[in-house]
Amino acid sequence: MENNLPPQYPPPPLIQPGYAPRRSSGRGWMVLSILLILVLAFVLSGKALFRMVSFLPGTGQDDVRETSHHLEEMTIENASASDKIAVIDVDGIITSQQLGRSGRNMSDLIQDELRVAAKDEAVKAVILKVDSPGGEVMASDTIAKALSDFQEKNNKPVVVSMGSLAASGGYYVSAPCQWIVANELTLTGSIGVIMHGINYRGLMDKVGLVPQTFKSGRFKDMLSGTKKPEEIDPEETKMIQDMIMETYGKFKQVVADGRKRAQDKNKGKGRTLATNWTDFADGRVLTGRQALELGFVDQLGTFETAVETTKKIAGISGRAHMIRYEEPFDISNMFHLFGKSDVKTIKIETGLEFPKLQAGRPYFLSTTLAY
Repeated sequence: MENNLPPQYPPPPLIQPGYAPRRSSGRGWMVLSILLILVLAFVLSGKALFRMVSFLPGTGQDDVRETSHHLEEMTIENASASDKIAVIDVDGIITSQQLGRSGRNMSDLIQDELRVAAKDEAVKAVILKVDSPGGEVMASDTIAKALSDFQEKNNKPVVVSMGSLAASGGYYVSAPCQWIVANELTLTGSIGVIMHGINYRGLMDKVGLVPQTFKSGRFKDMLSGTKKPEEIDPEETKMIQDMIMETYGKFKQVVADGRKRAQDKNKGKGRTLATNWTDFADGRVLTGRQALELGFVDQLGTFETAVETTKKIAGISGRAHMIRYEEPFDISNMFHLFGKSDVKTIKIETGLEFPKLQAGRPYFLSTTLAY
């Protein structure tokens, strides 16, 4: 039988209408901006809430309280105790360089901490935790004067707790304090002054560089590294050495006066400087035990030993509310994460930190670490 049905053809393909590409309405950026604003608001509100929270006493958690001079009081332990002991750190090189982005240097920060401790009647004493090889002469002297004035004006003792290192400028700032506790393995002493310079004229001659110096006076180019050894004026050398010895004499006077005042306040309970102590003030480093024998420190022990001694000197019975002062959170530091980094050097960790000495600047610095 013949099939008379018409032939079957597939249906024509469907043609989708064309659409012009949609222009971005900018909603993505708007949503992202809103999210960033919400995150910022959350951070700020969280910080405010954190300040309002009162932690349970005796839990060991940090209790935060606003203080003056843009510092916050942080609880270390025993928040329920009424009598406070403020812990202030002298950690690392003592320098006039700014610390982070706060605008303060080490001496400014310590002076601010002492001012806050002086105004708080609940603060009965201060423990100065020193772990430093020393540093700049002016910065060390500023801190030492601040500690001396704090004790005299407020009748609040300062007890030093030496860490692994409290040498040169680290001892300079310790000397005015009423009581000094060192570990028997602490490296301290190194009483002396150093000024650093490099003469590179020999290298310049090898590569054919000839310096030209125009000066207004005979000694205007003192400590210049471009002079030939025979061109260095003997009077220049004498002037610099005299300045070093004058500063060294000031160091010894600070030690003598500080230990004498400590003896008067401690009524003979501490150590007295040995009669020949100046023989050991020649830049040498001493162990804590050697320093005790010579009268540079009063007691051997740990930080806990310093705490117990501080309580006795300050007349605190029972537990003490241990606090420290810290700089508050600054939102500008968070924005720095999104900005251009100002790091221009790469630090290779070798396990030892060698301070960078600036030419022409005197230092109270342990020579065992300077070279």
